[in-house]
Amino acid sequence: MMSADRENHDMTRHDIALLLADAADEVEIGIAPTQALIRGGRRRKARRWAVAAAATLVVAGSTGALAVTGLSDDEDRTLPAVRPTAPELPDTVEAGGGTLALGTDKGREWKVSVKVWRAPRDTADARTVLDAMAGYGEYPADVRTPSDLVGKVAYFVHRTTEDPEDADGDNPQFTLISQNLVPAGDTLSGTDVEAASGPLFPGDSAERLVVGHVAKTARQVTCTWKDGTTTTVERAALDDINQDEMVIRDPEGSPYSWFVCLAPRGTAYQSVEVTGQTSR
Repeated sequence: MMSADRENHDMTRHDIALLLADAADEVEIGIAPTQALIRGGRRRKARRWAVAAAATLVVAGSTGALAVTGLSDDEDRTLPAVRPTAPELPDTVEAGGGTLALGTDKGREWKVSVKVWRAPRDTADARTVLDAMAGYGEYPADVRTPSDLVGKVAYFVHRTTEDPEDADGDNPQFTLISQNLVPAGDTLSGTDVEAASGPLFPGDSAERLVVGHVAKTARQVTCTWKDGTTTTVERAALDDINQDEMVIRDPEGSPYSWFVCLAPRGTAYQSVEVTGQTSR
């Protein structure tokens, strides 16, 4: 009979990731106090908009501790008489995505970014992708076994903000604000828009930050604020654009285009819509 110690060492990195995802899911990050917005037709699965970073920080901390233990999924086996052919190495997995917007508000820097993980081909490939995610402390909340990830793109949206008490800027505040799984062929069309609003900085009450995605044909998105003013975000005219430009972007690997709107101080989010489309 295999000992308890041996059983522990048989846990692979992706097994740990799945267990941590279970634990994180019990701390429901849910959709309150902000709410996923759906425009332009069909109802879709609500995105998970985080209300706090606590669960994410616990998972990331646990990953670092577990990585040091050198866990392995090797099993006891009889060695063959002939040296086996070296197995084919799995594909290297790198996340796509990138910066969606960044700026400075009252002297404090902020950034919103998305990380996009490709859809695995099969269960074995899904284990490889989960291992790569675990290296970044990322765990799809809806995945319980590697097969749950097959054929699905995973994305994680993060907000990075400067801590006002950190004079050197060495410890930015890193918050997961959204994550979801979608089929690899999923698309939005027409004026479809999915977005959520929330505070720009931790501890703020006003929902000034709007992050969302639209169809790749969307040319213009307009955010309306409670004071009646609006902010219009246009599609990027060039592939090579500055990161601090507030534009509609096409992050690598994403089936959607993404945008960010920021309300002026003293007001907050009211609505968002696609106000222009291309013909393609």
